[in-house]
Amino acid sequence: MRLLDTYRVHTGPLLPLLGKELAEIISGRALWTMLLLVCPLVGYSFFQAVSLYSEASAAASPAATASLSPLDGVLVPTFGSFYVAVTLLFPFVAIRVLGQEKESGALRLLVQLPYSVSTLILAKLVAVLAAWILVSIPALSVLAIWLSLGGHLAATETLNLLLGHLLYGLLIGAIAVFAATISESSATAAIVALAATIGSWVLDFTLAGRSGLGAWLAQLSLTQTLRTFEQGLFSTGLVLGIVAAVCAFAALSSVWLPPGVSTPVKLVRSLPWVIAAVVALAALTELRISVDVTEDRRNSFPPEDQKLLATLRLPLVVTVNLAPEDPRYIDLQRNVLGKLERAMPDASIVVADNRQDLAGKSDAYGEIEYVYGSRSDTSRSTSPEEILPLLYALAGTQPPRPAQVTDYPGYPLVADPNTALIWFFGGLPTLIALAWWRSRQPPRPAAPVHEGDCHEHQHER
Repeated sequence: MRLLDTYRVHTGPLLPLLGKELAEIISGRALWTMLLLVCPLVGYSFFQAVSLYSEASAAASPAATASLSPLDGVLVPTFGSFYVAVTLLFPFVAIRVLGQEKESGALRLLVQLPYSVSTLILAKLVAVLAAWILVSIPALSVLAIWLSLGGHLAATETLNLLLGHLLYGLLIGAIAVFAATISESSATAAIVALAATIGSWVLDFTLAGRSGLGAWLAQLSLTQTLRTFEQGLFSTGLVLGIVAAVCAFAALSSVWLPPGVSTPVKLVRSLPWVIAAVVALAALTELRISVDVTEDRRNSFPPEDQKLLATLRLPLVVTVNLAPEDPRYIDLQRNVLGKLERAMPDASIVVADNRQDLAGKSDAYGEIEYVYGSRSDTSRSTSPEEILPLLYALAGTQPPRPAQVTDYPGYPLVADPNTALIWFFGGLPTLIALAWWRSRQPPRPAAPVHEGDCHEHQHER
């Protein structure tokens, strides 16, 4: 009990602090404006996705229905519009948890309350998370509408996609909070946050297809965080990396939040956190533990091959003599290399990006060399049907017997998405406007207590 009392004295009760942060972010116009803007954006994206999915379903032959996946056809493009809204608009919502306090001078009073600086930042991140949940209501309603139209949703791949967007929204919010701590005004903080988010698009475009240091820097781009989830992969390294980045921005925000501390001192205090974040991200990018959560198992070999490849313990080195932008390399990466890295315990990929070979069309260009232990072989194929027997021959083992595998049935659906437009352009915006109006109303005063009632209660006692 003494420890609990001491904690309360030094930190203060958390519920009033959380209530204050939530009330401030809900009362702001930025949150409700973003909600109203997200409705037509997500609604039209969903309308387009369902229309194209219906056209493909109507024209698909029985053999082509296996390619109709709701994850690729409906969820990813619809939530892609939500991703754009979070990237461009959500920083303005997250900055409010701190920007207004700095501009009004209330921050100097806030830091004098019995809370540690880290507790204040944690409360603001909780408010940012609550704001993301609210602005995701239009996107989450897509799931219910798709089911009502007769669509299919696989639990694992859908939850994995939602987890990716949740982590991305929290990361954008943490960047916005840090931008608010280092800026004197909300406008400056918004510019800094957008420079980080839009700068990631430029970084990703500039370093696309590079190898070595360029490939590692490209992995730090914010645009890369959602691609793995959209492909139906749960990557342990990616999830831990996003969590580490959020914690790093929270720690830096705690350093830069207190007013009255000189900038050189804050820079010195920030250096250990920056070094720790870089080391953690460098280590986590090498953690390649991922799980295929798709219903059609598109990111994995057949189960028999997966089991056999997992028993091959010697190192496998694959040297690819293709330029990263070559379509054959893209097919090889999607059909073979990515699956090998997840299936084999010690597989490494080396991309021999030789531009001179590409220009001269040398004989070596296009070859893929496979070295397993002390044995090697080359191939130009990008098909797993030809590459897997090659690997088994290098390992000196027999290929597994083909088992009776149930093919992915696909989920064709011809639906009319016009009714969804009524919800996204009429019903949901109306509910949001009513909730916004209700949040702006002052609380009702408590009923007065008459003196006679007090005497009556005392008499009853």
